[in-house]
Amino acid sequence: MAALVRHNLIPAKGSATLSLNGVRAICSTPVVHSPRKGAPDRTGKNIVFVDGVRSPFLLSGTDYSKLMAYDLARHSLLGLLKKTGVPKEVIDYIVYGTVIQEVKTSNIGREAALAAGFSDKTPAHTVTMACISSNQGITTGIGLIAAGAYDVIVAGGVEFMSDIPIRHSRKMRSLMLKANKAKTPMQTLKLLTSIRPDFLVPELPAVAEFSSGETMGHSADRLAAAFKVTRQEQDEYALRSHTLAHDAQSKGYFTDIIPFKVPDSDKTISNDNGIRVSNMEQLGKLKPAFVKPHGTITAANASFLTDGASACLIMTEAKAKELGLKPKAYLRDFVYVSQDPKDQLLLGPAYATPRVLEKAGLTMKDIDVWEFHEAFAGQILANFKALDSDWFAQNYMNRQSKVGVPDINKFNNWGGSLSIGHPFAATGVRLTVHAANRMIREDGQLALIAACAAGGQGIGMIVERHPDGTPN
Repeated sequence: MAALVRHNLIPAKGSATLSLNGVRAICSTPVVHSPRKGAPDRTGKNIVFVDGVRSPFLLSGTDYSKLMAYDLARHSLLGLLKKTGVPKEVIDYIVYGTVIQEVKTSNIGREAALAAGFSDKTPAHTVTMACISSNQGITTGIGLIAAGAYDVIVAGGVEFMSDIPIRHSRKMRSLMLKANKAKTPMQTLKLLTSIRPDFLVPELPAVAEFSSGETMGHSADRLAAAFKVTRQEQDEYALRSHTLAHDAQSKGYFTDIIPFKVPDSDKTISNDNGIRVSNMEQLGKLKPAFVKPHGTITAANASFLTDGASACLIMTEAKAKELGLKPKAYLRDFVYVSQDPKDQLLLGPAYATPRVLEKAGLTMKDIDVWEFHEAFAGQILANFKALDSDWFAQNYMNRQSKVGVPDINKFNNWGGSLSIGHPFAATGVRLTVHAANRMIREDGQLALIAACAAGGQGIGMIVERHPDGTPN
């Protein structure tokens, strides 16, 4: 990180700096598209993204708080079947993601599928890859289809931060396991009398790296400082995200949401509840959340702990035609990247973007729709500055020159994780369905999806609009 700090990695004028006036202009600026250009099909099967759904994304501790993760996962699976009209029997395989696992439902894909009424003959497995877990679900499905193993896959993800496993201390766990093996009451009593006060201190989970011990918020703060992303820039970007999400929500663009009826209640949830349009004055009053007192990451310019689930349907184009379905998009290409999990934890999009473009034979100008996961406003802007730096390209990316930044008028035009919410394992499907729906509404041809993830990993995906895709 020290090497990054020594270099002022500021992008070309106007390319990644947002102003408050610019936030308003972006909401109404018409999108200008490049000439039509397709992306190659590497599988020979034209794998399509039929559609995707999600529960409303809610702040943890709110209306979902008395549920379990598999309740939301079940809801997303049932909602997908209802929306697409595809019978359960047509589904060959289910790949589902989660990050913070509920130990009682460790293979949550299987448990949710059974709870949703899928046949016990339908295999399901669970993947975990931090914030790109449902991206991994999608690409695992692509691989299964490309290999000829299956034709129809459901992929998705769920996160439930309202109720997460909290472990006893290591000493207490060891004692309890020994007590479970005790053969006489006296042996059990002897073990219990060995308990000391420090045995009772629980191990609380944290959004932190095992390898470095650093929380993601601290890492984001250091990254923003290294790339000289100011507090004002971050607050302006966060305001943009919430403004655009509010605008999209009010226009009914979030058609991927399947309303959720809260059990034992008369309440039905139909909207994300984390979208808050504030102003720069109010955002400026918030104190740093991680690096105190001089950090720049606050509660407003960071994504919040979220409960939610998502699911999508992918298959071969031939199978979609056989079933009479109208897919939204082709799933064309993807790459996974990984880098230093300490100093470059959140730079996955900067590394993945040029690689997936080159793999697909495309350029930045070919992309009509950009959908990046917004972990932090500072993370997004740091990735912009990395993409727009010759020095960073030459020293870290083994490239001769910078890639450049996405056109901000085509970038996350319906808001992103900062405003919509970020249930870790569910976000990848949300990014994909928003990219597909935006291409249809904005008359675009190609979309690029990118996200960072814990462990210093990331993904880049190319999605192409399908000619049969229609708004819903």
